[in-house]
Amino acid sequence: MNYIDDYFSPIGRLTVSVAGDSLNGLWLEGQEYFPSLEKGYERVHTGYHDRVFRWLDSYFSGEVPDISCLDLSLIGTDFQILVWKELLKIPYGSTVTYGYISKKIASVLGRKSMSAQAVGNAVGRNRISIIVPCHRVLGADGSLTGYAGGTDRKEWLLRHERSLV
Repeated sequence: MNYIDDYFSPIGRLTVSVAGDSLNGLWLEGQEYFPSLEKGYERVHTGYHDRVFRWLDSYFSGEVPDISCLDLSLIGTDFQILVWKELLKIPYGSTVTYGYISKKIASVLGRKSMSAQAVGNAVGRNRISIIVPCHRVLGADGSLTGYAGGTDRKEWLLRHERSLV
């Protein structure tokens, strides 16, 4: 069973989903690809929510919280999970492009190239916003493209991390 609870952040309400002792979803209110929470989710606050909420408190207070204190359950296709694991390697306060991620994925898969659009689609379906930092991925020209939570929130997160001046 997935248990959900809401966290109220400076960028709006976040819905946090946990199953046992792992985080399997964190969505911004109004985010694209927000799942239907009618089946398989129950609104119950668990002790693991407390751990995730402490991480979020730390993040939003300007600290750089350690991701290793959270167990993440990445739910998606093999390709999506591969992309999301690359996102986890982007340091706090840094950004990369979709093309950069595409080259990394192509290398892992032993290919000469990989479609930046395919990577962008996987990035956009990230189920664990903020913690799996899809907001740190920019367009080839440095533009704030493709954030399922809205480019205004992407800009806020990057300014918060001081990635944008």
